Amino acid sequence: MSGNHHGRTPAYKRIQSVIRNRIAAAGLKPGDAVASERELAKIHKVSLMTARHALAGLEQEGIVERRLGAGTFVAVPKIHFNKLMSYTEQMSSRGLAPRSRVLVAKVIEGESEIAARLGLPETNGVVKIQRLRLTGEEPFALETCYLAAADFPDLASAALGKSSLFAILEHDYDTKLAYADEEVDATSADANIAELLSVPRGAPMLRIRQIIYSSKGKAAIYVVGFYRSERHTLFIRRFR
Repeated sequence: MSGNHHGRTPAYKRIQSVIRNRIAAAGLKPGDAVASERELAKIHKVSLMTARHALAGLEQEGIVERRLGAGTFVAVPKIHFNKLMSYTEQMSSRGLAPRSRVLVAKVIEGESEIAARLGLPETNGVVKIQRLRLTGEEPFALETCYLAAADFPDLASAALGKSSLFAILEHDYDTKLAYADEEVDATSADANIAELLSVPRGAPMLRIRQIIYSSKGKAAIYVVGFYRSERHTLFIRRFR
């Protein structure tokens, strides 16, 4: 039965695609139960071993998690910090469709702390890009990026809701990003963040501040991100 292939796609990969697509369409949300091996075998007309193989692969990728005696569930997204990835790349690596809503895209002036983080004189203009990150219809992060206006002219009018900022910088401004220095801390949602992320005021948040450097060693982007703590596990690989 497990030899029932459509074209050349192995049966277990077809099952994985179906589950990934349901998660991407927000038909399945973090914490939701996924069909059991037995149910998957029956639905897709494959052997129990093929269904088990499909779920094991998704578990290795961190897309689902198995709880002993309880079943298999959609995993809470992990942020991987050993690799510098754009939000689009992060979501795509998990088989999810990235969605963003651009709240602010404009040049601002007189932001001395931000200018200092970018190594600029405080009088210099800075491009501010604030985006709400969503999975399905649900907001889970608020990210604000700041860049030197002089280095990235017209960036505020780029298609920031559809494209990855990293990709725009690389393709349109010949800026390749190399590494980031990050500060991660816990904070609580103020009234504005609470409203945007659909959480109660004072709810615990994960705050990540990043200075992302170009391959030339110049500070290119300063990012301040607020993440709903119940939607994220922080995964850090440390080398010795």
